[in-house]
Amino acid sequence: MGMDPLGARSQFVDIQTLPTWQQQLDNDGEEKRLVRSHSMLSQSFPSPFPYRPDINRKIILFVGDIALLNCTAVVNTSNESLNDKNPTSDSIHQLAGPELRDELLKLKGCRTGEAKLTKGFNLAARFIIHTVGPKYKAKYRTAAESSLYSCYRNIMQLAAEQSMASVGFCVVTTIKRGYPPEDATHIALRTVRRFLENHGNSIETVVFAVSDTEESVFKKLLPLYYPRSEGEEKACLPLIPADIGNSEGEPVVPERRIRITEKPGSIEDECEEDSLELDLGQVGTHAFARMEGDVDKQRKLILQGQMSEAAMQKQHQRNYGRWLCRARAEDLSDIAALKALYQTGVDICGRTVMVVVGRNIPVTLIDLEKALLYFIHVMDHITVKEYVMVYFHTLTGEHNHLDTDFLKKLYDIVDVKYKKNLMAFYFVHPTFRLKVSTWFFTTFSVSGMKEKVRYLDNLQQLFTCIKPEQLDIPPFVLEYDARVRTQ
Repeated sequence: MGMDPLGARSQFVDIQTLPTWQQQLDNDGEEKRLVRSHSMLSQSFPSPFPYRPDINRKIILFVGDIALLNCTAVVNTSNESLNDKNPTSDSIHQLAGPELRDELLKLKGCRTGEAKLTKGFNLAARFIIHTVGPKYKAKYRTAAESSLYSCYRNIMQLAAEQSMASVGFCVVTTIKRGYPPEDATHIALRTVRRFLENHGNSIETVVFAVSDTEESVFKKLLPLYYPRSEGEEKACLPLIPADIGNSEGEPVVPERRIRITEKPGSIEDECEEDSLELDLGQVGTHAFARMEGDVDKQRKLILQGQMSEAAMQKQHQRNYGRWLCRARAEDLSDIAALKALYQTGVDICGRTVMVVVGRNIPVTLIDLEKALLYFIHVMDHITVKEYVMVYFHTLTGEHNHLDTDFLKKLYDIVDVKYKKNLMAFYFVHPTFRLKVSTWFFTTFSVSGMKEKVRYLDNLQQLFTCIKPEQLDIPPFVLEYDARVRTQ
């Protein structure tokens, strides 16, 4: 507790004295239990929230009164008129003094999802960021999720713009607004994590100030988004929800569309249970055939000038959104177990490396539609930034070659970011059987792809672009390479 110059004790908590989330590792024994219970799981695809000790050191979980923290700013949760009565607000008002109320009257309210700044007055914090969390109704869940994301995102944005070193979050969703605490915590933790990854260099500390009752949910979910070791990362992977939003953590609301029903003009949410059957039908067994039809139809319409480029892009995005929705809902563990596609490290330019092992693709045995869903599931969050692909053609047979049609469809379905952010495609051991099968040329002659492909006869050539320690190479590829080199 600090002392103020007049000798009266001004209560405040110095955040520098609080343990960071990374330091709390050994205190709870929780991690050991988790790791033991899940260690049987083979790591099939990378965690979207990898172990980042640098980020964990910025996070503090504090059980106590947010109004006491000496952060640059603390967060107050209120209603649209900024005069809500709730424990957090009451405590902030009591310590900040009556000037805060006068200041808030001048602000003329605050909309749901927005954040507004005032001075901290008599608080230890210099500023107070006021925000309004959404009222929750299950029927409008997607809207509530988007608003709650906006609260956390706008607060972080404000903190970064004002070069604040630290920000203290209360739990934005109050009991009376009815937001399920666990759902709300997922959004809070992932939004802050993504902001720190993408824009958070200047922010040194983020404190989550919680009450005794809120603490257990935070302790349970923090390891999913801020694992404190490789072990905890692996153990928590199966617990991460399927829907983790986009690269900023923002909920991806599938495009709403008007469906002609008995009551014309009724709008339904794409990903909601009730309409899922319809959509799965739409991306069903004949999805590929129908999609080709769609794409051809679109091309025709564009040629005839009846459909604008923009409308087509929108339709394409909607279609991709549907596939992504399905990819997140489906159990793809059998495809994951093949280890035919995985993330490994970064190339010399720091770009993510994705590996495809040709020999591990049993084309005749797998459901190609599931393979496509798995590809989308793994690649969606990778392709938001620049990346490269390494394809090991080593020891593949006819039965490993995905047919040209399939690859064309894949190319047609995926979002534009897949193509835009793919910086290079390394084709390793092309000499294996015939100077590269004609299969390959016909497949990768799609526009924009040709100039990205590099043929590499051996691993040494690959190591000039990607350091060996950044690559997880299957043993059979290493053995083959060594054998060929000694011949």
